[in-house]
Amino acid sequence: MTTVAHAYPWDLIGDPDAAERYASLGVDAIALASSYHTVRAATPLHPQHRLIDARHAAFYLPVRESKFGRLVPAEPSWVDSNSFAIARDAVRGAGLPVYAWTVLTHNSRLGDLHPDVTVVNAFGDRYPYALCTANSDVVEYTRNVVSEVLELGEPDGIILEACGPLGFVHGGHHEKTEGADWSAVQQKLLSLCFCAACVELYPDPDALRQAVRAGVEGGSPSVEEALGDLAEPVQSVRTSVVRSLRQTLVSLIRSVAPSIRVGMHVTADPWGTGPFASVAGGVDADVDVLTTMCWPGPDVAVPGIQALQAVTDIPLAAYVLGLPPKPADGSALLKEWLAYVDAGVREFHLYHAGLASPARLDALREAVAGLPR
Repeated sequence: MTTVAHAYPWDLIGDPDAAERYASLGVDAIALASSYHTVRAATPLHPQHRLIDARHAAFYLPVRESKFGRLVPAEPSWVDSNSFAIARDAVRGAGLPVYAWTVLTHNSRLGDLHPDVTVVNAFGDRYPYALCTANSDVVEYTRNVVSEVLELGEPDGIILEACGPLGFVHGGHHEKTEGADWSAVQQKLLSLCFCAACVELYPDPDALRQAVRAGVEGGSPSVEEALGDLAEPVQSVRTSVVRSLRQTLVSLIRSVAPSIRVGMHVTADPWGTGPFASVAGGVDADVDVLTTMCWPGPDVAVPGIQALQAVTDIPLAAYVLGLPPKPADGSALLKEWLAYVDAGVREFHLYHAGLASPARLDALREAVAGLPR
């Protein structure tokens, strides 16, 4: 049973005890952010600060502009531009391998600079945090990010997050959308993209736009019912775009660094968007492990695990939360995790070693120790 703890570069830089502290959790590797979105992150155990305000999406290795096309990531001003490599070496010094945790299409800075490559909903609203992978510039950007992470970061593995377009959920800095009471179906409809690239792919974009609008306003019980005869061809378009990106990036990784471990955040939901890209219809890429969201708990997560097992035999990892609102209770965490083991999960990705208080690190340590080996 493999376990991987997530961390940010700034969790380790300037804290000589951090790497050993994470290793003491009993984990097998550290997933270290190499490309990440805007975040305001607590650092409860750091000797120099208690908070990092990462004000925009950034690339945590030196940005070589000549290696990028139209879309160029930003370096951080709040930490060293080579912070991934510095933190990587600290983790390896504690005897653990490092996986490059690489967020691809969640980038509000690039969306603000280049609005034409962002997701647009059926009402014409743009999501500046969401780069649409139907756009060739976005595909090129993701290839360049992955290539630079492999060359400059030299990780032992890579985990691709947001390997597809983001949607309505997972958005603004100060999210104020809850009061609309939109259902999960309405949110999925609001996630369907109508950017210029996507419109070229749809069989009847005007009819689709009208169907989506009616479904959002009328509160359809399912996406399929809202879209009617358009549901199947639109689903095929969307899953094909994501599958193409997945194949492109995994082929690149295998050609450049054939021995490293490749992981990816995924969902079996054909209408899924966001950090966990859809693999409906099959993965069709040489991936070592697929990570699925398990934060809500077994009632929601186990059906998601089972849905993934129906489309792939690639080993599954559970993305589990060790932070509030989960209890700082190792036995309670272990009970939940064992439900995922029973469902077929063979790996755990722990969120988040750097954000965790001492009590929560103790709980994670206890839960990891209780997993079957």
